[in-house]
Amino acid sequence: MVVPVAGLSVQRGVALVTALLVVSVVTVVAVAMATRQHIDVRRTGNLIHGEQAYDYALAAESWARVVLRRDAEDSDYDSLEEDWATALPPIAVEGGLVDGAVEDLQGRFNLNNLANVQGQGEGEGEGAGPGADQGADIAYYKRLLDTLGLEAALADTLVDWIDADINVRFPNGAEDEYYLLLERPYRTANRMLVSVSELRLVKDYDQRAIELLLPHVTALPTETSINVNTATPIVLQALNAELSESDVSSLIADRGENGYKNINDFLSHDALAGLAIDTDIDVNSAYFRVLTDVVIGQSRVQLESLLERESKTTRIVYRNRNRALQAQVEASTAVPDS
Repeated sequence: MVVPVAGLSVQRGVALVTALLVVSVVTVVAVAMATRQHIDVRRTGNLIHGEQAYDYALAAESWARVVLRRDAEDSDYDSLEEDWATALPPIAVEGGLVDGAVEDLQGRFNLNNLANVQGQGEGEGEGAGPGADQGADIAYYKRLLDTLGLEAALADTLVDWIDADINVRFPNGAEDEYYLLLERPYRTANRMLVSVSELRLVKDYDQRAIELLLPHVTALPTETSINVNTATPIVLQALNAELSESDVSSLIADRGENGYKNINDFLSHDALAGLAIDTDIDVNSAYFRVLTDVVIGQSRVQLESLLERESKTTRIVYRNRNRALQAQVEASTAVPDS
């Protein structure tokens, strides 16, 4: 039987359309597979580079620990002219760069010194240092706030946040009865700060206050003294209410990069003549922060490490892998959802 020409043409047309559909489907599948493979390759490469970057960051941390340990063996005091305080230029490594620096955190005021403040301000200005009357610490913190142009009331709210009791400090303190009435209620910590970022949770600590305080305060796990060789000008000025900016400039100029070799050299400075220092000060430090920034390929690791140096040894107190994220958190005043 002879098939009509018209029917043959229809069959050929259907076959052609079917072939085109098959080719299209195969092409789409092939492109999808190639794209997925490319993404997988990139993802694997990024993971490998990320791990390499983290290993380099840990290596930089180990280097800092060695330098700090050697410094403790070779020097009786800490100053900004020592090897650990020298910021290194970016170092080229295979596939990227390593950058880092070490900072003496005892050049700042330790907010956790306020954790053991007793009473409602009695004894302020008396005693000095860890284990002594903590009124000296709150008196110092109020001077620091005043130097920065902030309200002294911030001291009372912070003491209530970190002290162990539930008694409200008069007249500006705040305990659970304040925080539980907020739109998103939460309780006071009643323990030492883990990070300065916690200030955003404390009554009256707005973004401006936190930004002003950040360069001059820290949160360390034990009571600490202030190292006058590494302290910021603001931290030094708060040592006594009668210290002027010119006095502080003179103290810093005379300490230079070499620093004061002992506390007597510092206290005998003309700028401090007749002035009482009731805050615990020293020329040695135990807590240092190592900031490391590593870029390998398309991956970047920013590591913050808190090191404690004691008896010529160092230990890692904590690590924070994303320093940039931490900075954003510290600058934020928003209360977290959880």
